[in-house]
Amino acid sequence: MNLELEGLTKVYGVLPVVNHVSLKVPAGDIVGVIGPNGAGKSTLFSLITGFIDASEGQVRLDGKVIGTLSTVDRARSGMVRTFQVPREFSHLTVRQNLMAAAPKQSGERLINLFLRPGRIRSEERAVSREVDAMLEFLKLSHIAQTPAERLSGGQKKLLELGRALMTGAQLILLDEPFAGVNPVLIEEIADRIRELNSGGIGFLIIEHDLGALTRLVTTLHVMDRGRLIASGEPAEVLANKVVREAYLGGTS
Repeated sequence: MNLELEGLTKVYGVLPVVNHVSLKVPAGDIVGVIGPNGAGKSTLFSLITGFIDASEGQVRLDGKVIGTLSTVDRARSGMVRTFQVPREFSHLTVRQNLMAAAPKQSGERLINLFLRPGRIRSEERAVSREVDAMLEFLKLSHIAQTPAERLSGGQKKLLELGRALMTGAQLILLDEPFAGVNPVLIEEIADRIRELNSGGIGFLIIEHDLGALTRLVTTLHVMDRGRLIASGEPAEVLANKVVREAYLGGTS
């Protein structure tokens, strides 16, 4: 699934929070976005996924303009996002969180409980098998029955990734997947991303952990004050003087 942004802009009052950003995420690629706090990175994700409306510019998925699509319809198209602070159903178990993320379940409509109980049971068995496989893939099987509110930060990030995958997404926008995560789980999450990417799933990732991010991505974009100030291969971008001054404080 190809993602293309053209001149994407969000203005609050007279302040452009995202200012004419254009970039591409080719199908099956892993692309990173970095920048100082307040650079507009999370707002960019919200524009892409329809949580807020753009003031100008276009978002295209596989060449189709999706500016009029709702957040739900963009997710149904195969593009979903995660958040800096995971938004799990805290009192549900890990398994229940994953079950709830599966789309198009007949049991979501009350009338089907009476008219199609057999179909509902069949779908639930199929989703349960899918959840078992997801738990094993994410290495969360041992805490499947644990309420999500009891998970560590890294485990919640893995659960967020699992919930995105349960929707059938082919492009996942990860907002700081390594923030607040211990080094062991950072590598665990990174390994899962690599494995998923080898299967064709694309990623656009916001992250402050430059070491972990640059080991993953093929292309790195840098935002500052709402604008893109550099794009390219990670080593080239991080050596850029403008980037070092804006993001790294000009250190040598």
